[in-house]
Amino acid sequence: MPEQVLAAVLIPLFPLAAFVLAIAVSRRRSVLSAAASIAGIGAAFLLSLWVLRGQVLSPGPLQADIPWLAAGSIRISMGILVDPLSSLMLVIITAVSLLVQVYSLGYMKGDLGFGRFFSYLSLFSFSMLTLVLADNFILLYMGWELVGLCSYLLIGFWYQKPEAASAAKKAFVVNRVGDFGFLIGILVLSILSGTLSYGEATRFIAGGSLAPGQVTLIALLLFCGAIGKSGQFPLHVWLPDAMEGPTPVSALIHSATMVAAGVFMVARLYGIFMTSADALRVIASLGAFTAVFAALIALAQDDIKRILAYSTISQLGYMMLALGVGGYAAGMFHLTTHAAFKTLLFLGAGSVIHAVGTNDIWKMGGLGRRMPVTAITFFIAVLAIAGIFPVSGFWSKDEILQAARASGHLELYIVALVTVFLTGFYMARLFFVAFAGEPRAESHAHESPVVMTVPLVILGVLAAGLGLIGSPLLGQDIQRFLAPVEEHIGGLNIAVLVQSSALAVVGILAAVMVYGLRIVQPETLRRAAGPVYVVLKHKFFIDELYMALVRGLFFTTTAGIAWFDRHVVDGVVNFVGAASKWGGDVVRRGVTGKVQSYALVVVWGLAAALLVIFL
Repeated sequence: MPEQVLAAVLIPLFPLAAFVLAIAVSRRRSVLSAAASIAGIGAAFLLSLWVLRGQVLSPGPLQADIPWLAAGSIRISMGILVDPLSSLMLVIITAVSLLVQVYSLGYMKGDLGFGRFFSYLSLFSFSMLTLVLADNFILLYMGWELVGLCSYLLIGFWYQKPEAASAAKKAFVVNRVGDFGFLIGILVLSILSGTLSYGEATRFIAGGSLAPGQVTLIALLLFCGAIGKSGQFPLHVWLPDAMEGPTPVSALIHSATMVAAGVFMVARLYGIFMTSADALRVIASLGAFTAVFAALIALAQDDIKRILAYSTISQLGYMMLALGVGGYAAGMFHLTTHAAFKTLLFLGAGSVIHAVGTNDIWKMGGLGRRMPVTAITFFIAVLAIAGIFPVSGFWSKDEILQAARASGHLELYIVALVTVFLTGFYMARLFFVAFAGEPRAESHAHESPVVMTVPLVILGVLAAGLGLIGSPLLGQDIQRFLAPVEEHIGGLNIAVLVQSSALAVVGILAAVMVYGLRIVQPETLRRAAGPVYVVLKHKFFIDELYMALVRGLFFTTTAGIAWFDRHVVDGVVNFVGAASKWGGDVVRRGVTGKVQSYALVVVWGLAAALLVIFL
């Protein structure tokens, strides 16, 4: 077995071992649980760097298969695939998980579930690492569902809170909707191709054995899983509610793990998706719509974590747009930079919440002076997500815009540009309301402890400089390393650069005028928006619509079934029981235990028989 493959096998095993140890000692020695979890993910991170280095020096897929099940002609093996995509994802996942776990030492200090929290984090990391290393649909689906289970456990970690318990159930149920389509797609593809291997299934479809309509159907069914996991419209509703979990969980879910699973899956199976132009068009269109839809909702939110949640949905829409228009490397490049700046945004929000004890940005204000490290690093992340030169988001978002424009779909390019403006506006709004001006409520806010600020500084450096790997200087190298298809990346399109940068700056300046300089009062803007603000504040009433559908369809249907069960099914059962009881009562009256009574019955019976015979 090649050394890279052996190292890759060990990477998910370290967090798994940490989970077993952490769960075993979590009740007695929670500090040991944290130590085991951090040590496990730290070892996995170092091995991931080594695997990525090996792929950079000699890129090329490496596989290892272990026979698992044999039944007749069916042979199923459990194998792993080490290639540029999986090696990059290994580093992203382990790096983010390591920083989040170190940060959690300070954020979760004193929590009664401290040890249990770290055990869940280890299981989460194991699940995601298994998912990205899989070379077949069975192992992929196992990791996929384990990630869903872990998200349920982590979102509902504070299960004593009804809101957290409801959010966990909502995330679990909504993802089941997308996963159902995903599972059907896997089954249909495996039945038609006769294999569960990525490579063999891709070659089967590329060989033209299926009709175009069949390929499109399979691709869209597989994409259903990504719609759920990566929060694309209309299955995005679970992601904002996931904010009920601890903030480190939000950072982990929203940056490079669970929500990235859908983007990764599309990238991993890109050989299948690219054979259907119709499927790619659906992916690109839905991604563009999700990007602008979520950005509009973020404009009117007041909860710091929910603003960031909708920004995550919007950025995931960007990634799907890139994949849909053929910008494979651009989408994965943005996933990489997004992992840095979105983790930083959530951990920065956690630092603020830890200090002020509220999520409402209108109860903050003036935090920049009291929390300088948090404020500076948060500002870097704001510039990154807005796409301001020269921080990381500028380079990756520019590549997506170039891919959208080069695809010839002008409408998608325009939607992406509008989203750039909206992103600049709502992120600047968040920063100036929370960190600038004077405190709006009495607060004893102070900078977070070192164990929380050090990860912020590291992420700040990454958010600022990570984009250089995709700059014009190194862009072609990234393309050759990542992309399975020929794709232009790394060029500098001046028109796209100027348009996107100008819109981002205009969005930020508009927010400065309203929320920084107060040239226009926020209340005036809200009144001017009128019903539009109400619609955005209530998130286009999507949740209310879903509840109405649930009540109107599900509750009505179940009420009808309950009536049928109560009156028809139970009625039949109760009738049989009553008839049996009546018959028993009748028979019981004739069982007296007296010999003369039985003799009389025999005489009358004999007389009746004689009458029948002779008459």
